[in-house]
Amino acid sequence: MSLQDMAKKSENILRPFGHTDVLLYYGIVAQKLKKYLRGKELAAKVWLPSGTLPFFIRRGSKDEPLFIEELCEGATEHLLETRKDIENLKDAESKLSKKEAKAWHYFVPRKLIDFFYATNNEGAGKKIDRIFFDLDRSNVPAEDAQKVAKALTDLAEKDNELKKIIKFKTFVMWTGSSFHVYLMLEKPITNSDYEKYFSHKKDLPLESFTGRWAEKIRNELKIKVFGGHEKIKGAITIDPSQTPSGKLCRVPFCLHMKDAKTVDGVAIPLTKNMLDEKDLVKKLQSYTPEKVVKELDELAKRLP
Repeated sequence: MSLQDMAKKSENILRPFGHTDVLLYYGIVAQKLKKYLRGKELAAKVWLPSGTLPFFIRRGSKDEPLFIEELCEGATEHLLETRKDIENLKDAESKLSKKEAKAWHYFVPRKLIDFFYATNNEGAGKKIDRIFFDLDRSNVPAEDAQKVAKALTDLAEKDNELKKIIKFKTFVMWTGSSFHVYLMLEKPITNSDYEKYFSHKKDLPLESFTGRWAEKIRNELKIKVFGGHEKIKGAITIDPSQTPSGKLCRVPFCLHMKDAKTVDGVAIPLTKNMLDEKDLVKKLQSYTPEKVVKELDELAKRLP
């Protein structure tokens, strides 16, 4: 039985055996992410329903690195069947391949898990092949974040000064709650280039593209938009700080959690033209893991 067949037999793809196991869903979507995540260390944010910590993170800087090809090969029907009645990896390890054991280590059973990756690999100071802007909204409608994502994409694509520095294609993603905008670079840049051109400088906001674009969007849309990492109530922050190597980013099709027991959205790749759609947010909020799997072939065509 394939993962797809197993999913079809499950009324709830996140609870295929009567308890939470997100690996069935992630094992299916991972097959469409090989190009997008090639060479990037994967990470998992594991939510804890009780205890002193709300979550813990498995990632390549702390654990043996897991790459997308390994996850695709390790997330097997055999692995899922093996851990159907076994909670601990140690009790099942002798029955598993190395890749199956590694997939289990990152994506443990009986927990909700966010699927992340190291945006520009693990370790500090490495080259950068994608610039990542998180539109962090605080008490602001998601529809306003959509307008900001559209304006940010337009500004980046039309910025002649930027075109002198890098060649890129834009990519936009719904996170399950807001939007991400990416500049996918034709050639990598150095970390010092990122610091010079994109890193937001609080005291000198107009020295970076991030700060200048935020000011233009704020003036044009009359929406409170600022550059930086700091959350501002009633505003949208254009935050590039998860771009450098050693930082993490949400994977397309990742589950978005309200808390340790509640999935409240799914990350969906978009085309730039979709940002013009009037009811886009409602459409995106309607996605469930089951709907993603059903439409996966079409959704994956939007990936760069």
